[in-house]
Amino acid sequence: MTGYRFDSVPEVRDGLKSVNYLADDGIAGVVFLADRLEKPVLIEGPAGTGKTQLAKSTAEMTGARLIRLQCYEGLDESKALYEWNYKKQLLRIQVDRESEGWADVHDDIFSEEFLLTRPLLEAIRAQEPVVLLIDEVDRVEVETEALLLEILSDYQVSIPELGTVEASQIPLVFLTSNNTRELSEALKRRCLYLHIDYPDLDREKEIVLAKVPGVSDNLADQIARIVRSIRQLELKKAPSVSETIDWARTLVLHIDAQQAKETLHILLKYQSDIAKAAKELAVEAK
Repeated sequence: MTGYRFDSVPEVRDGLKSVNYLADDGIAGVVFLADRLEKPVLIEGPAGTGKTQLAKSTAEMTGARLIRLQCYEGLDESKALYEWNYKKQLLRIQVDRESEGWADVHDDIFSEEFLLTRPLLEAIRAQEPVVLLIDEVDRVEVETEALLLEILSDYQVSIPELGTVEASQIPLVFLTSNNTRELSEALKRRCLYLHIDYPDLDREKEIVLAKVPGVSDNLADQIARIVRSIRQLELKKAPSVSETIDWARTLVLHIDAQQAKETLHILLKYQSDIAKAAKELAVEAK
């Protein structure tokens, strides 16, 4: 690998801003260090605060290819790393059954031609710059989490039939977690840690202005203030930043912020939360 992707933290911050991701120096600093130290970034925080989008925006600003592994319960090596094309292997065995010895057939069917690469191996083997996003890593079982350790430690993959595949370039790796379970200490040790919480008032206003065409400064300010007050209530699910943006887009459609109560279903997804928020808005309007 020759050189680094970034020369400074401000370069990261400005680069992210150029693709409409408004990062503070803390976020930009961790991305900068991930590049310099060649370490993955583990991002934790509430759902909808921009964890996944940080990886996507980093790929966009650097022109790198984004490879995404969406984690889920039951994800195993065959879906995360690689598997063999068994149907194709079986056909080859049937065709060559009479013409070659088993040793020759065995060596042939466990070759590149029959290998199906999955996101992790694809990222390791890539020749071009890559951002690897391992999304919602807290959803996988401990056994699958252990599979990640070799890759995140040495950026290499061991395939018994082919040997060790080493990365020709070190990808930028982002792992996201919604804290549905505690991750292992071994995984955490291999990563830089970043917690992304809901943005403060001014930054959420900036996000609305950047993401919502036609929104006025005054409306963006009102939206940010209302959402901030709603998040302070005891809710089943606090509104995410993406839901704030959707709500702002709704209010821009010739709906005044004073009519916000009628569109709370865009911002909140539980009737009990909508009722609490409507009551809060009624109090503020007095």
